[in-house]
Amino acid sequence: MPTEKIKIIDGQRLLDLELPSIRFIVDKLIPQGLHILAGAPKIKKSWLLLLLCLKVAQGEKFWELTTEKGTTLYLGLEDSLNRLQTRLSIITDTAPDNLKFATMVNSLSGGLLEQLEIFLTDYPDTNLVVIDTLQKVRDNLSDANLYGNDYKDIGLIKAFADKHRIAIIVVQHLRKQFDSDPHSMVTGSTGLVGAADSSFVLKKDKPEDETAKLYVRGRDIEEQVMTLRFDGEAMEWIFVSTDSPMTDSMKRDTVIPQLINYLQKEKEFIGTASELAEKIKAVSGAETKSNVLTRKLNAFESELADMGIEFTKSRSGERREILLIYSPKEANDDMTIETGS
Repeated sequence: MPTEKIKIIDGQRLLDLELPSIRFIVDKLIPQGLHILAGAPKIKKSWLLLLLCLKVAQGEKFWELTTEKGTTLYLGLEDSLNRLQTRLSIITDTAPDNLKFATMVNSLSGGLLEQLEIFLTDYPDTNLVVIDTLQKVRDNLSDANLYGNDYKDIGLIKAFADKHRIAIIVVQHLRKQFDSDPHSMVTGSTGLVGAADSSFVLKKDKPEDETAKLYVRGRDIEEQVMTLRFDGEAMEWIFVSTDSPMTDSMKRDTVIPQLINYLQKEKEFIGTASELAEKIKAVSGAETKSNVLTRKLNAFESELADMGIEFTKSRSGERREILLIYSPKEANDDMTIETGS
């Protein structure tokens, strides 16, 4: 059998390629791909994920973050239907038809991904699958090649998530040994977290604490540490604060505030990133490279939209153009950001 050539693409064609934007199931927090949620036993990971599935199925906000409405599948592989029913009845009086559950599935080697393929055929609007827990769908493998086995198993699930542009969250436990980096405490080898798109670690300082930290790290999301509080009556995790909100990051940026002030005056811009950089420089004296400006526009697209700035990209012949329109919203008419002296 002849060796197949490597499929390549040159740099300019890659820059010109119109690719779909990353799909976010929960805005700024859960994009398409494979994600790990890890925490100590009995820390109520399942309650968090059950609420998440419910909110996505309803299309309602999760911790004040917008969700993309779709069918969700919760695989409660350590639970019974009785337990799932009890939990669901505590957090809601009514549940939508697109919130689906299963307590038994095949293992990865036994055809789990084929089962999920059939499920997506039956419910093509599916955007979120939770596997609680990962260990329940893995084979009993030896520790001889732990890294390789971890990377392979996670890689298989990730490839499936990427193929269908959905989010899959797998639940894992934490090791008892302390590590200054909570993400390094996820049970398994470094291949487990390394192959995933994101890792979320739910951790308390003391078992009796009502509050916990959710450590967030991923390829397509901002690294942050969220403070959560568990409401014992509602049986749900309540968002308290985060130490790195994206809006604060935007305000600290050296270029975006100048862009905002420029658009306040001009209301609209159409042209290349290089031309926009020149306009900003002429008004404020702030210099930035065109590729850096484009990257920042992509990173803060959602925050700019909240301020009434519409950002779209288009192609006209050899020109890659940016269209920015400022239409202030009534609730957020004043969007001036201090730029310093």
